[in-house]
Amino acid sequence: MKGLILSGGAGTRLRPITHTSAKQLVPVANKPILFYGLEAVREVGITEVGIVVGDTHAEVAAAVGDGSRFGLRVAYLRQEAPLGLAHAVLIAEDYLGDEPFVMYLGDNLLRDGIVPFVERFVADGPDAMILLQHVPDPQAYGVAEISGGSVVRLVEKPASPPSDLALVGVYLFTPAVFDSVRAIRPSARGELEITDAIQHMVDRGLRVEPQIVTGWWKDTGKLEDMLEANRLILSSLERDVHGETVDCSIEGAVAIEAGSRLVRCTVRGPVVIGSGCELSDAFIGPYTAIYHNVTIDHAEVEHSIILAGSHIRGLKARLCDSLIGNDVTICHADGRPLAYRFMVGDSSRIGVV
Repeated sequence: MKGLILSGGAGTRLRPITHTSAKQLVPVANKPILFYGLEAVREVGITEVGIVVGDTHAEVAAAVGDGSRFGLRVAYLRQEAPLGLAHAVLIAEDYLGDEPFVMYLGDNLLRDGIVPFVERFVADGPDAMILLQHVPDPQAYGVAEISGGSVVRLVEKPASPPSDLALVGVYLFTPAVFDSVRAIRPSARGELEITDAIQHMVDRGLRVEPQIVTGWWKDTGKLEDMLEANRLILSSLERDVHGETVDCSIEGAVAIEAGSRLVRCTVRGPVVIGSGCELSDAFIGPYTAIYHNVTIDHAEVEHSIILAGSHIRGLKARLCDSLIGNDVTICHADGRPLAYRFMVGDSSRIGVV
């Protein structure tokens, strides 16, 4: 069995972060999202993985390399444009050959991994398996209708959902999927939809088996979901302090990497702080992930993700519920007249108090 991990796409819902960075490489709990998928695939014993890449090919390849750090052999499969999940399967046909495979969307996170689903797929031998989860807003997802333990219908973002079972971003296929991918036509948005390909398999009389995911699952394409995924992962963090702390109060599950220095700070876990950080006279509240080489001085931060090289200084209010990009400076300005002064990229959101 091989793995197929999708790491293309523009990440429009996370702009402006994704104007300059692949959405799959944005860190959650200080680990790029894509790495969780690679680890989940390796956990089931898969060693050969194709990663579908787009415009951020070079960035993804620089982060993952040949895959050896994950115990994998990685091949990169170029998708010239974001033409849909089924199109990604189509361009991977030569790489996947006649083996069954797991397709894992690189911006998805599953708490409990995929081992039991792969084991069930191997034991039952269906033509395809889809993972589903009950959701409160099924109209925002691909939705499955099930009868007698089999999938009978799939609908993409329906106005009137036939169920509350949303498609999770992990699929298991035999090579039978390739005929269905070649048979479908682009949707109204110009993409080859994986839901259409799976529906075609159902209509051909092939067996598509559903499995319900009971642990948490997050599609991290939106800020709110990324912060929630960060919170959920940090909830299982263990205390691991290697950095230097001077006159600090460190409470609860806090991980601080070597090479960071904290002076006169209060850190209330769960919190993770990367290497090369300098924090002074700061409060860092629960569910905060601070990546490498960040400076925080006379500021309070809570329930946020701060990316590499950013500087936060002299804030008069607590920073919370935020995703701060790489090399960002946020500081209090004492100039006159009293005014807000911003340099803001496309698709930004700013809350002012």
